[in-house]
Amino acid sequence: MSMPEISRKKEIYKYQAPWNLYSMNWSIRPDKGFRLAFGSFIEEYNNKVQIVSLDNDDADFVVKSTFDHPYPTTKLMWIPDGKGIYPDLLATSGDYLRLWRVGDEETRLECLLNNSMNSDFCAPLTSFDWNEIDPNIIGTSSIDTTCTIWNIEAGRAISRSAPVSGRIETQLIAHDNEVYDIAFSRASGGRDIFASVGADGSVRMFDLRHLEHSTIIYEDQSHTALLRLCWNKQDANYLATFALDSYDVIILDVRVPCTPVARLSNHRASVNGIAWAPHSSCHICTAADDKQALIWDIQKMPRAIEDPILAYTANGEINQIQWSSTQPDWIAICYSNCLEILRV
Repeated sequence: MSMPEISRKKEIYKYQAPWNLYSMNWSIRPDKGFRLAFGSFIEEYNNKVQIVSLDNDDADFVVKSTFDHPYPTTKLMWIPDGKGIYPDLLATSGDYLRLWRVGDEETRLECLLNNSMNSDFCAPLTSFDWNEIDPNIIGTSSIDTTCTIWNIEAGRAISRSAPVSGRIETQLIAHDNEVYDIAFSRASGGRDIFASVGADGSVRMFDLRHLEHSTIIYEDQSHTALLRLCWNKQDANYLATFALDSYDVIILDVRVPCTPVARLSNHRASVNGIAWAPHSSCHICTAADDKQALIWDIQKMPRAIEDPILAYTANGEINQIQWSSTQPDWIAICYSNCLEILRV
């Protein structure tokens, strides 16, 4: 049975993990369309990462791999390899950036990358992003106010069998306080432009070719911390962000700095996640503690966006949402110890 046949069976697939979940992401490889990885949220040192995929026979999630991870993962991402030409790598952030090689039999640690120049000190990583255009580049954000750009394999193409390593390409003080997220833009070829958000309440944009200066494209009026940002996948002029304990998601246009072009305000509790559609410039999904995942059509901007076009209510507070780039009809959410994928 092929994957498209599976996708027609049900509208929702659910998996219950042995522990509460936080980080989660879809595999990008074309031959692993319905595979996801997620990390546990256990308030102690010993945590787990698990990889699951939809089984072809009974259309239930099957555990492919489970491995130990120090502390909860703040984020995890599969290598952005839409052609399946690189080794099957998974990256996680927590106390350090780790790269894992995923095999049929086991998942093993490939390398551990320490962003601290002082080896005695570890500044925890809040997030990271893997460059879609150049998979040799990963950017991390940290509570020590810095963003670090890593060169994986030091500029060489990642080979399928050679060991994977990495070195710091550049490290910059990005904000006045903790940096909570970093994301590469698809503008200017998609390799060099990235933005970050942090505890100082600002969104700052950087260019790897000109790191001596940055552009502040938004500042929260009350200087409330901004927790996440996400670039539009089809129109690099737009990005979304939200503040700590905020019920609203803010849409920004980099051509009109400092003034939101839209504010999505239907949630009734704190927003936890945002995900742009991979195949459309005018659709975005948001998730919050009100147990709702909402899909919005923003094509009428700058006119006010009053209501979402789709809503899904989960059985718990949704803390993570991801839109599949290889299966754009599917969105994944996490709440409590549950992973659900939803057909949209």
